[in-house]
Amino acid sequence: MNTQLLDKFEEVLEPLGNHSVEFFLAASLYHAQKISFKRAAELAGLSFEDFQFRLKEHFNTGYILFKETVNDDIQNSDTFIAAS
Repeated sequence: MNTQLLDKFEEVLEPLGNHSVEFFLAASLYHAQKISFKRAAELAGLSFEDFQFRLKEHFNTGYILFKETVNDDIQNSDTFIAAS
C-alpha cells in the first residue's frame, strides 16, 4: 500500500520532527490496541526508550495499561499461585 499525505497534514507534522508520520501512525495503532508497544516502536523506527519518550512528550503517558491486560495478569498470577 502506497499512501500520500495531504498538504494539510504535512504542514502540521513538519514541525514535529523527522518520521513524525510513522510515529503518530504507530502510536495510534498502539493506542487502539492493534499492535504491541514493541511493534509500535519498531514501526516508528525508534528504540523502546525513544518511543516511550515520544509518547510521553505528545500524549503525556508512556505505557498504557489496558484493563484486559491487567485482568489477564491477575488471572495468570492466581493460576500460578494455585499451582504452587
